[in-house]
Amino acid sequence: MGFLIRLLVNALALYLVSRTYAGVSFATGADVGSILIAALVLGIVNALIRPVLLLLSLPVNLLTLGLFTLVVNGIVLWLVASVTALDVAGFGAAIVGAIILAIISWILDAGVSALGLDGGRR
Repeated sequence: MGFLIRLLVNALALYLVSRTYAGVSFATGADVGSILIAALVLGIVNALIRPVLLLLSLPVNLLTLGLFTLVVNGIVLWLVASVTALDVAGFGAAIVGAIILAIISWILDAGVSALGLDGGRR
């Protein structure tokens, strides 16, 4: 149940980013299934590829006091856009979109936790 809620939160966050920021959008004709697939791919990339990217960029991340993580998050969003119906205008748009996605996901996660739908996850 927790996986399904997390998938729906990610899908809603991606949809909201595509509606609020012009640099990130879904392809014309994208339906709910396309949004759910993009959210699933985002979850898989965040679980498998993002930790490797963070480890490889650790020296740069230390020098920038963690700000390079924003670039890694942009790379992750750009990578998801390359294999799904998500469209990103460019690498800069991917970084800005990743920042907006993080903020929206944080707000939605707080709402899910406040409603008690996260199953006690902290």
